[in-house]
Amino acid sequence: MSACLCLVFLFFSIVAEATYSPGGFHHLSSLRLKKKVSKSKHELPFETRYFPQNLDHFSFTPDSYKVFHQKYLINNRFWRKGGPIFVYTGNEGDIDWFASNTGFMLDIAPKFRALLVFIEHRFYGESTPFGKKSHKSAETLGYLNSQQALADYAILIRSLKQNLSSEASPVVVFGGSYGGMLAAWFRLKYPHITIGALASSAPILHFDNIVPLTSFYDAISQDFKDASINCFKVIKRSWEELEAVSTMKNGLQELSKKFRTCKGLHSQYSARDWLSGAFVYTAMVNYPTAANFMAPLPGYPVEQMCKIIDGFPRGSSNLDRAFAAASLYYNYSGSEKCFEMEQQTDDHGLDGWQYQACTEMVMPMSCSNQSMLPPYENDSEAFQEQCMTRYGVKPRPHWITTEFGGMRIETVLKRFGSNIIFSNGMQDPWSRGG
Repeated sequence: MSACLCLVFLFFSIVAEATYSPGGFHHLSSLRLKKKVSKSKHELPFETRYFPQNLDHFSFTPDSYKVFHQKYLINNRFWRKGGPIFVYTGNEGDIDWFASNTGFMLDIAPKFRALLVFIEHRFYGESTPFGKKSHKSAETLGYLNSQQALADYAILIRSLKQNLSSEASPVVVFGGSYGGMLAAWFRLKYPHITIGALASSAPILHFDNIVPLTSFYDAISQDFKDASINCFKVIKRSWEELEAVSTMKNGLQELSKKFRTCKGLHSQYSARDWLSGAFVYTAMVNYPTAANFMAPLPGYPVEQMCKIIDGFPRGSSNLDRAFAAASLYYNYSGSEKCFEMEQQTDDHGLDGWQYQACTEMVMPMSCSNQSMLPPYENDSEAFQEQCMTRYGVKPRPHWITTEFGGMRIETVLKRFGSNIIFSNGMQDPWSRGG
């Protein structure tokens, strides 16, 4: 299974800098989604179904009985009654996207004669309880959290086994990134429903300061260092050059020209975040073979970026080199005539992650001066203010470790957490929280 199946990363500039999700790329500032993520166009080998799901599993008010239809995908080609059921615990995006980029389950299904099920996470894709209004306010988004999602999966799995008259079928849950976290937590919370979990690139320790706040960016910087020390240094120096250009007379106009933007930039931070996004994303999907998850990319794209940087003649601008390297991520096909940096659409319905990050999924980060990316300190107060401004809610930074654990995780898992495989690719920046 890929080390980094879903890494939607949350990114809000200027005030609180970057906050990431294990699973795209968002701003909590006025800037919109930066990267148009790619979606596989081939037809998936699944039947699409919808399951009537209660809005709220944990209260008994009249509103809690509102029903929405949760999308799931199923493949029974290899299954024999009584055989295992492999379930993908969907994360922050439409489920087709994850199904088209999770080949491992399809690869092993024939050997195990397994039924494959991919369940879409509530409030993502087509599984929106309030339709187009689902993300409009905290009143509707209040039903979006990991505990409700896990209960959705438990109820759907139990119903499916009953309908198939296959109650004895063992269930194994799979997931990548946030989906991997959900898979591990599902095994801990519902051991009577699943016998095991494969949690790929699941940073369950990225909460409550369990790991160093700089670990994510440290890993990214190390990836580029390992590819080329010169590459690391060029990217690190490029931020000063970007700042220098932006403060010149007509600086934004010059940046717009240098970055080949479709429209004139309104902020230097748009260019900075565009560059940062390319390097962060590429480190997260630094697969050994060509892939098309976040964007069409060659194998070992970090190494390819560094070859572009190192291939420039001596004396070339660091910013020009960094732009050329970032263009590999945004324009590997060579089809983009210009780059849209400030007005992008959310192709996979990832917007709900901003709310999750403002409530339960609080993963504090900072970036040190040793990193190749612009340094910043974690500012929990600024983050809280942004969440209050946008949603009227305060983050609960200790909730995940209270609900699912994380402190002294080795002891806890030895006592209570059998049959969980935590799979991490060590170049994946999320691995340091896994």
